[in-house]
Amino acid sequence: MRAYAELVRAPAALTVLGDTLVGAAAAGVPLRGRRLLLPLSSVALYWSGMALNDWADRALDAVERPERPIPSGRVSPRAALGTAVALSAAGLGLAAVAGGRDALAVAVPLTAAVWSYDTVLKDTKAGPLAMAACRALDVLLGSGRGRAAAALPGAAVMAAHTLGVTVLAHGEVRGASPAVARAVLGATAVTAATPVALPTRTRRHRTGALAGAVAYATTVGRAQLRVVRDPGAGTVRSATKAGVHGMVPLQCALVAGAGSTAVAAGLALVLPLVRALSRKVTPA
Repeated sequence: MRAYAELVRAPAALTVLGDTLVGAAAAGVPLRGRRLLLPLSSVALYWSGMALNDWADRALDAVERPERPIPSGRVSPRAALGTAVALSAAGLGLAAVAGGRDALAVAVPLTAAVWSYDTVLKDTKAGPLAMAACRALDVLLGSGRGRAAAALPGAAVMAAHTLGVTVLAHGEVRGASPAVARAVLGATAVTAATPVALPTRTRRHRTGALAGAVAYATTVGRAQLRVVRDPGAGTVRSATKAGVHGMVPLQCALVAGAGSTAVAAGLALVLPLVRALSRKVTPA
């Protein structure tokens, strides 16, 4: 079970729970009843992407990361691919139960984007944009196709953060260039400011958005600043991990700004849990 937990980066899936909350809050459709299955659909699709990632990278990982489940022999390539297929099917099934055709209209292209990224686009110039698109679609899963327009600003913010993390993560083995490190840090500063700049209902909601934005900037910006000073592989890996964790406070900022401060407060409790579990299973 530990090998499969490492294969799908199990703890990191907690950082996608908030995506559908962001979409739902922005669209004014709280997750209740069967719609509570949407975050679980998101988790299943995230896990499928992680398993597929390691299946697609098995030859490269045998050289660069031999400790991973497939090259170490703890999970066979066939089992990893089967896991990815099963989790994708589970994610689509959960979306269908939770929101019917409205949810499937987003879940199907999300699944296609995940598979396209891992099998075709990851090592191309379009790779980071494809990963950002996956995150944006995950947010829209919470709103559904019918109310997607209202959730687009939140989806764009999460996509921008994901783009920066993905670009920087390319230096996890050989390090990053100083120019890339500075550009990603600058983009993070803009991303942190955006939730506060978006329209909010009351001053309390703006305060909640500000608190989330500050937590995000502290979590992610500090790690990326270290990369600017030392763009070696070790600091890049630490910044990537911080970028994954930083999804949570950014989601909190967006959810609070959309008027769901109680939901944002509950979501904030996910971050210490992610950090604790990541000490056992790496999220990157």
